[in-house]
Amino acid sequence: MGVLDGKVAIVTGSARGIGRATAEILAEHGARILVSDLDGDLAREAAAEIGGETTVHAGDLTKPGAPADLVGAAIDAWGRIDIIVNNAGYTLDAPIHKLSDDWFQRMLDIHVIAPFRIVREAAPHLREPAKAERAEGREVFRKIVNVSSISGTMGNAGQANYAAGKAAVVGMTKTLAKEWGQFKVNCNAVAFGYVDTRLTASKDEANTMEIDGERVRLGIPDELRAIVPALIPLGRPAIPREAAGGVFFLCSPWSDYVHGQVLNVTGGQLGGMTS
Repeated sequence: MGVLDGKVAIVTGSARGIGRATAEILAEHGARILVSDLDGDLAREAAAEIGGETTVHAGDLTKPGAPADLVGAAIDAWGRIDIIVNNAGYTLDAPIHKLSDDWFQRMLDIHVIAPFRIVREAAPHLREPAKAERAEGREVFRKIVNVSSISGTMGNAGQANYAAGKAAVVGMTKTLAKEWGQFKVNCNAVAFGYVDTRLTASKDEANTMEIDGERVRLGIPDELRAIVPALIPLGRPAIPREAAGGVFFLCSPWSDYVHGQVLNVTGGQLGGMTS
C-alpha cells in the first residue's frame, strides 16, 4: 500500500528534471500522474516510463485555454484532482538594463500567471468535494505545491524577471493558503537552490529549448557554476530526485498540518547577497 494510493496528481513540466523526478516519486507511492510538458513527445515518453497509471497533457501552459485543457485531462481520465504541483518553468537571464519587456513578461507568464490559472481552473474540483466532506464530518486533505526559488526569496543578479516571478509565487501561495485552508487544501511552496538540471548546466549552444518558435539558451556561465558549490554547506548541487523529495513531503499525509509555508531545499545555501 502506498501513502498516495488512489490520489490523482497533476505535475507540470514533468517530462524531465525536477518535474519528472517528482512524478516518479509520487507514482512510486501510488499516485496516478498527469504528465504535462511543452514537449509532447518527451511527455509521452516519460509517461510510458513512469510506473503506475499515467496520462499526458502537451502544450504551452501560458496559452489561452491550456490550463482548462490540463485540468480537463485529469478529470476526463480519473474524475478527480488531489495534488497539483506547479513546476513548469525556465529562465531568460539578463541584467536589468538589458532586460526587455518581453523577457520580463515571459517569466511572469510561466511562473505566476500559468499556476494562477491552473489553480483557478481546478478550484471546483478541490473545493466542492471538500464542502461535501465537511458536511459529513470528514477531513480529506488535498495539496497544492508551487515551485519557487531562492532567486525569488533572496534575489539573484541577472534574474530580475525570474526572481520577480518566483517571489510572486510565494505571495500567491500564502494567500491561497488563507483562502483554501477551510477546504483542507494544503498550499505550500518549495524554494530550490542549486539543482543539477538543464537550467544550471553550462550556458552553451547545445543547451537550448524552443519557445514560440524562438530558440532560447538555458544554463549559467561556467565561471558561476564553478563557485556556487562553495556557497553550499553540503558542498554540491542537488540531484533532481533530492529536490523532488521536498515536493513529495508537501504532497504526503505527513504535511497535513503544514500550510502556507515555503520549504527551502538548498543544501543549506541561504542568506545575504550570494543566494
